Amino acid sequence: KRAKELKMDSLALTDHGALYGAIEFYKKAKEAGIKPIIGAELYIAPEGRFFKRPNIDRERWHIVVLAKNKTGYQNLIQLVTKSHLEGFYYKPRVDKGLLREHRDGLIGTSACLCGEISQTILAGNIDKAEKIALDYSDIFGPGNFYLEIMPHYNLEWQKGVNNALKEISKRTGIPLVATNDIHYIYPNDAEAQEVLMCIQTNNTIEDKDRLIMNDDFSLKSQEEMIKSFKDTPEAVDATRKIADRC
Repeated sequence: KRAKELKMDSLALTDHGALYGAIEFYKKAKEAGIKPIIGAELYIAPEGRFFKRPNIDRERWHIVVLAKNKTGYQNLIQLVTKSHLEGFYYKPRVDKGLLREHRDGLIGTSACLCGEISQTILAGNIDKAEKIALDYSDIFGPGNFYLEIMPHYNLEWQKGVNNALKEISKRTGIPLVATNDIHYIYPNDAEAQEVLMCIQTNNTIEDKDRLIMNDDFSLKSQEEMIKSFKDTPEAVDATRKIADRC
């Protein structure tokens, strides 16, 4: 409903590791006259989904996958199913081999600061991050992989990661896409989200060392996104291109 108020005609749902919301989301979006884009933010096991070693394989990266068509949706179901049945270790995990096997009909994007490329940039190795980006581009096929830049500038590392991703895009030709990490609808919903996270993590609002979201993760308007990325308008345009392909 809020997306419709903001004059958006497409919206994607990318829950972590699962598709539980897909059917309800699809129906509600159709009712609102909005094109539903079905996806998931999958967890990648660094050394393969079958490795489940204590204190080693708890680490994982994020990758966003969107279904372009029916084949892509069926492959997305396969990825999510196998992540639970074969790769589950703390979280449902896939690996790059599985992504390659089920890549038809899918578009991949590099995800948030927890993505493999962003994490490699944060570790100070932009050349390695470039190689990883090319690897993902090869997995998803020509034109089916994008580097995500986000407007969450209150997060300590976001600007630096955005700048590095822009550089990698120039070097490799892998396109940028401007995305917005949405956890609630309106900016004033942030407090309710904080309380929800406290319940999830068994903390209270008074705990200083609890997980805190230090930015606005509400649904932003087209105008806000254009303003945030005025130096890279092609990244905002890419959202239109992706939506048209789904």
